Amino acid sequence: MPSHPASTPVPPPLRVVIAEDSALLRDGLVQLLSMRGVEVVAAVGDAEALLAAVAEHAPDAAVIDVRMPPTQTDEGLRAAVEIRRTRPGVGVLIFSQYVETRYAAELLGGGGGGRGGAGVGYLLKERVVDVGEFVDAIGRVAAGGTALDPEVVSQLFGASRRHRALDELTAREREVLGLMAQGLTNQAIADKFMVTERAVEKHVGNIFAKLGLAVEEGGHRRVLAVLRYLEG
Repeated sequence: MPSHPASTPVPPPLRVVIAEDSALLRDGLVQLLSMRGVEVVAAVGDAEALLAAVAEHAPDAAVIDVRMPPTQTDEGLRAAVEIRRTRPGVGVLIFSQYVETRYAAELLGGGGGGRGGAGVGYLLKERVVDVGEFVDAIGRVAAGGTALDPEVVSQLFGASRRHRALDELTAREREVLGLMAQGLTNQAIADKFMVTERAVEKHVGNIFAKLGLAVEEGGHRRVLAVLRYLEG
């Protein structure tokens, strides 16, 4: 009998909870993500329902708006902080029109990403123009990485006190770290600056050294560097 080549196992679909109070946008997100092979296990309209859905379904990631009922202020962001604290295996991606700095630093700096848990991201709705890139960002966060809009990074960095270690970075090292915060790889950063990947690797190594990130942190040093940058 003819032998058949072993089939490549198909990875399970990304499982996501959506928290968005606008029914129209919520349904649109469900349809867009489902068309891209993402399994939306729950789509809810308030923070309380979000926490219940995450507890019930244990998704790979949660996509969360900042402002939700009842006060339309920061319920979503506070729920995201709670998820990061209690369920570090769930990636958290804030998807909002607003940069809310009050709880964002706590969200981005606390628990999870890089310490054995999932990652974190913060994207602005009006600046996401490619569905594929949005899905990639969700996947990156679920896998323990970061996905941060440059405008979010700029506002958070401007609102925070600069840590002494961060002050030791050169201007180019700060630029590299900012691009790392957006989730860019060394090769992507090299392409942006039109330099070699080896040159970027040197900058990244200097960043790790100046931030005191030990070699034993392994592959998580990249995420830890970003979190240190935002905590600074």
